[in-house]
Amino acid sequence: MKNHALSKKQKKNLIRITAALVAFAAIFIADKIVHLGGVFEGGAAWVFPFLLYLAVYLLIGYDVLWRAIRNIAHGQIFDENFLMCVATLGAFALAIFRGATGQEIEGFDEACAVLLFYQVGEFFQDYATARSRKSISALMDIRPDYANVLRGGKAEKTDPSEVKIGEIIVVNPGEKVPLDGVVVKGRSALDTKALTGESLPRDIGEGDEIVSGCVNVTSQLEVRVVKEFYDSTVSKILEMVENASEQKSKAENFITKFAKYYTPIVCAAALLLAVIPGLITSDWSAWVYRALSFLVVSCPCALVISIPLSFFAGIGAASRYGILIKGSNYLEKFHYAKTFVFDKTGTLTKGNFAVAKISPESKADEILRLAAIAERDSGHPIARSIAERYAKDVESGYTLTNVAGEGIIAEKAGSKIFCGNEKLMEQNGIAYTKESDLGTVVYVAENGEFIGSVLIRDEIKPEAKQVIGSLNGMGCKTVMLTGDNEAIAKNVAEEIGLTEYRASLLPQNKVEEVEKLLSEKGGKDALCFVGDGINDAPVLMRSDIGIAMGGVGSDAAIEASDIVLMKDDLKGLPLAKRIAKKTMAIVFENIVFSLVIKIAILILSAFGIANMWVAVFGDVGVAVLAILNAMRVNSKYTAEQCPDNTARRQKV
Repeated sequence: MKNHALSKKQKKNLIRITAALVAFAAIFIADKIVHLGGVFEGGAAWVFPFLLYLAVYLLIGYDVLWRAIRNIAHGQIFDENFLMCVATLGAFALAIFRGATGQEIEGFDEACAVLLFYQVGEFFQDYATARSRKSISALMDIRPDYANVLRGGKAEKTDPSEVKIGEIIVVNPGEKVPLDGVVVKGRSALDTKALTGESLPRDIGEGDEIVSGCVNVTSQLEVRVVKEFYDSTVSKILEMVENASEQKSKAENFITKFAKYYTPIVCAAALLLAVIPGLITSDWSAWVYRALSFLVVSCPCALVISIPLSFFAGIGAASRYGILIKGSNYLEKFHYAKTFVFDKTGTLTKGNFAVAKISPESKADEILRLAAIAERDSGHPIARSIAERYAKDVESGYTLTNVAGEGIIAEKAGSKIFCGNEKLMEQNGIAYTKESDLGTVVYVAENGEFIGSVLIRDEIKPEAKQVIGSLNGMGCKTVMLTGDNEAIAKNVAEEIGLTEYRASLLPQNKVEEVEKLLSEKGGKDALCFVGDGINDAPVLMRSDIGIAMGGVGSDAAIEASDIVLMKDDLKGLPLAKRIAKKTMAIVFENIVFSLVIKIAILILSAFGIANMWVAVFGDVGVAVLAILNAMRVNSKYTAEQCPDNTARRQKV
């Protein structure tokens, strides 16, 4: 544990614990060698070791005593501070009683040890929480301090909340982008790591959208604001993070209720353990000692601390990879996710047209050249996809004629280009080779001779097949809902390995299909819907877990979702599933381990077999081990090789 990783408060606490530990060790060793209770003679000989141990006790436990007094004043009696104070002050009182009555002094060292090791456990908890919070706190750093607004030809620093839509802001190199907008001047690179977890900067220029929370890296930008601060990306993300801790999982709620009833019960049991056998045997000293040991081990720290910490660590681990989970209840639910329902456009596909195939391939350059000439003045997505694929200067001087519903004819001396659909070819008597693959087909001919065809379709995201294969390999059902026709839906489903698909759906039909899937799932199983558009918001809210694509997703989709993939990368789904699985496994381990050890030591303490040193391990030792186990959730995760899973596809 390196000091540079500790806060000022943690360093101060570590120094206090170390000083108390050294002082305790010196007094304890001296006591065992020379017996401090025998240094002075007389009936008050116990006062000397009492004062030495009391100094250590106050050094290490003054804050515990203060918290117990403060909580009692506020009506919060039965907590770990109360248990620690009763047990340790009781041990001091017992030792004083034994010393004053001439018996062997026993209890001072154990009282100090209990508080000392309790504070060690608290330190580990604080350190573990800070480590888990580190990933989330990185998101909190995206909050902008100011915005440079151009007013009257000058840039003036203003609170981002005071900037209006349509105003121009200046973002200098090294500054955070304070508001969502569109670049109107300048080119630069954006560091989006805090938002998406992506380490590579993203190049942007005039006309590109820019979101708040990113850091401008290289050059000055002028940006036209399109959203007010309260509605901006950074504001929504901060709201998600701040509210995440309020959404408790079932396991956390169980532990909270458990501790509420458990602590008073064990206090009553300890009192009965001291009183009833004491009345029967008259050996009050022995039975009070057993009751105090019983109180020490009964403290539910291991459960109360480690369970919420495990979920917090899981949320922190996910946020490090650009996966925002809005609460531990959603992380717990995600562990039980067995059905993943996907929207197609913008989720499984990129939502933009691109050249998928050129036939014949041997004439690809010539086909693209002729098509680019014909489409040069068109702003249609199909025309843009051809221009992007050709990526060369296009010849000018052609007269372009648009044939409605058929295509374009481009004419120039010695060259007449036909570029369009089947109707254009047939109307002009051109024999062509029909393209059998699915998508939009552009046929190209020159001077009445067919040259070839360009197949254009929505691009499937490169990670889609890998992610679907990974989810199928985890035993999950993967379903696609789309408004596209049967042929296109079937082609996409087969290409990426979906288990099921539903085609030709209107937006309202998607909710109906999700309702059907919800009725088919098992009792504890959860259904996830993954979408990006505004029309997905109702389905996101109806599903057990709504997952939105954060980068390109609409505000409504992000608002309605429970999990946001800030990188727009579907690989976040199997990664989040692994994080959820590991979190729940550790939660279960900590619950079982803590209860088994505590119950065993409670029984041994009641029968006088275990002393207070064993009780210290039963409390602090178990808590530290549970905390260290919880910290494993926030470890690094590496991408797994997805199985080559050929799923059965069926049309429903």
